[in-house]
This record gives sequence, structure tokens and C-alpha cells, in this order.
Amino acid sequence: MVRRPPAGFGPLACHDGAMGEAMAEVSGEDLGDGGEPPGSGAHPRGVLVLAATPLGNPADASARLRTELATADVVAAEDTRRLKRLCQSLGVVPAGRVLSYHDHNEATRTGELIAGLLAGARTLVVTDAGMPSVSDPGYRLVTAALQAGVPVTCVPGPSAVTTALALSGLPVDRFCFEGFAPRRPAQRRRAFAELAAEPRTLVFFEAPHRVAATVADLAEAFGAQRPAALCRELTKTYEEVRRGTLGELARALAEAPARGEITLVVAGADTSRVSEVDALSAVRRLVADGVRLKDACRQVATASDLSSRELYALALADPAPGPDPQPDPQPDPDRPLRPADPGEL
Repeated sequence: MVRRPPAGFGPLACHDGAMGEAMAEVSGEDLGDGGEPPGSGAHPRGVLVLAATPLGNPADASARLRTELATADVVAAEDTRRLKRLCQSLGVVPAGRVLSYHDHNEATRTGELIAGLLAGARTLVVTDAGMPSVSDPGYRLVTAALQAGVPVTCVPGPSAVTTALALSGLPVDRFCFEGFAPRRPAQRRRAFAELAAEPRTLVFFEAPHRVAATVADLAEAFGAQRPAALCRELTKTYEEVRRGTLGELARALAEAPARGEITLVVAGADTSRVSEVDALSAVRRLVADGVRLKDACRQVATASDLSSRELYALALADPAPGPDPQPDPQPDPDRPLRPADPGEL
């Protein structure tokens, strides 16, 4: 579900004909020599509406969502079958055109939607659950709409992030959302090592078949005693919140795997205590994954109270299990350079 901004995506990066023609309208006669803003004059713009949908309980749908579903000219849904079930539950019949808009077609369909918006269509975007663009399709379309001068608005509603935070029992005054952790174990461990000294509460999404490995890696990176909460099937019949330390959750998942939609909430690092040990552990994990010692110290220093110079010195001086971290190789100024072998050139 998680979507990062596509690399190289810009205002004209949708390379289909509809997008090109739509953008040509914006840069052409609509602006005119008088410099009128988009949306004025003889060519009214539509409105792009991002609407949050229930996480699982249809009763959580807002009145505004019902109205938008019933009146929008176009409804772009992540899964049209799930949208149909939601509309049936709400007693709503969409009057406009319903089409799919998901991870596999958003690059091509964005241009089509922008063309409709420029022609005046009120376009509603909904995902399977929660708010579009938050680990779901929507970012690409919002960016293109803003570049095209199309108004963008939002219908607030349910969010797995804020719901899990509220239920977690962990501090919610400051938090950061990390989406889905990397799927590959080495990349996941490296990402967690970089977050080990983060003082804010962290929120992750995770798939049920990966959550046990993810929590085990979190326990290793953050420490087994770090408080956390595993929230699953929020607002649904079998809603469950498991609270405890990362070590306790890891052991519980090894015995009884979790199912359904999962949101993890993890307490931030306790900055009131000396973070030297945690910082050194994070440095060593990065080095074990192939990161140069100096680079690892720089990465961890950005999220701790220690400087990269201090971490580098501590990593060399403090013994650790296994091979000690070695300093990065430095050239010997007293050693003459070896002439190059012609065969090496």
C-alpha cells in the first residue's frame, strides 16, 4: 500500500496524450495575454476531492462522503468492487462514472483524470480504507492537479494512523509516520538502525505475513524493552490491540501470528537517559550491513545527542561482541606510491 513519490515525476511527467493536451490548455489560451489565473474565464475547472473512507465499519462514513459519492461526476476508486460494497452499505448510488485508480494504472490514468478535471468534472478519489495519498494512491494525481491549476479539497474521515496512536497508550504529542518498512531484511534492519534514536513515537503499517519479522527486527534495533502496540483490524469485528514491549510482542507473534490489517506504534527513544549505548548499537548494526563506519556514525548522529566524531571515537574504543569496528583506511603519507603496472591500465 505504501507509495513513495515516483522518481523523476514532475508536472509534465505523465506521457500520455490526454495529459499533454490537458496541460497545453493550461499554458495556452486560458491564461491569455491578460494573465488570468487558471479556472477563470470561459473554461471552468473541476475540483479534485480526496475523501477518507471507513477503515472497516461503514457507520464511520461521514455525511459529506455520502454526498460526494452520490454527486461526483467521476469516482476514482482503488478497488471498484470494494467501493460497490461500501455504496451498498451506505445506500448510495453514484451518479457519475466509476473507474479504477490504483498502484498499477495511476501513471497512465492520471492524465485521463486531469483532462476531465480541466473540462470541469468534479472528481472524487477514494481508497479501500482511510485517506488517499497516505500509503495509498493519490499523491501523483494531487501533484498533477496542482500543477494544472485545478483546485484540490479534502473530505476528512477515518485514519488508521491516528486511530492506532489514540489506542496505543503511547505518547501522541509528537509522532512520525514511516509507512511500510522495507521488505528486504537487510534494508529493513538498516532503516530501523537509523530510527533507533528517534525520540518521537513511530507508526508503521505492515502486512500480516511480514509483521513477525518486522517486530523482531524492531526489538533488535530499538531494544527488547521499548514499549509498543500492535493494532489489527481497527474498527472491525475482531479489533485487537496488543500492548507490551517489542520483545514481548515478538515472542507472542512467534507463537500466534497476527492476521488482518496491521498498524504498529512504537515509543520513541528515551532522550532523558544516556543514549550512548543505543547509538553505538545502531552504528554497529549499520556497519554489519556494509555501511562504512564514518557514514554509519553520521547517520546515527543526526538522530542522537552525540556528534559523529564522538560516535566514531566511541566505536573504535568500546569493544563489542565479534570483530571490532575498524577505522576507515587512511593513506600513509610516508609510503611512496607504487608505480602503476601497465597491465592494470
